[in-house]
Amino acid sequence: MRNPLLTLLLGLAVLITAGCGFHLRGTTQVPPQLQTLILDSGDPNGPITRAIREQLRLNNVTIVENSKRQDIPSLRYMGETLTRNAVSVFQDGKAAEYQFILELKMQVLMPGDDIYPINVTIFRTFFDNPLAALAKDSEQDIVIQEMRDQAAQQLVRKLSSIKGRQDAKLANKSTAAAPKAP
Repeated sequence: MRNPLLTLLLGLAVLITAGCGFHLRGTTQVPPQLQTLILDSGDPNGPITRAIREQLRLNNVTIVENSKRQDIPSLRYMGETLTRNAVSVFQDGKAAEYQFILELKMQVLMPGDDIYPINVTIFRTFFDNPLAALAKDSEQDIVIQEMRDQAAQQLVRKLSSIKGRQDAKLANKSTAAAPKAP
């Protein structure tokens, strides 16, 4: 009696997750018009550009190297800002914990359409151990690289919002162009 009930519950759980649009982590549905794009960056071999390129390739986006083409969308890297704020202090007044804030600014230029800004902000805390000076520098570098990877993942997820904005624009244009009934 126990086995059929367990099978029924497991089957129900699978159907519910499949029906609600659940996707495994790391798989993002990039809109069809953004499946091929140009990645435009001032530093093409920089750490953030490499992280973005890797995430785009993981999500089956073809990156065109010819930046002169005007017929495909362009993803422009506008810059990043890394801020470090002291969150807590030791009794002697030295900073004990920091909060890193990474802000990434990008733009998507759709050919014959509009410019869509994308901003990503990542927050991370970092404990500053004064007894391990060499280890904390390499740990800080690892934390910052993880933040860049996470920002690239969020950027790819936010690309799907461009499709929604374009669909809304097309709907507004079609309702405005439709003749009004008497």
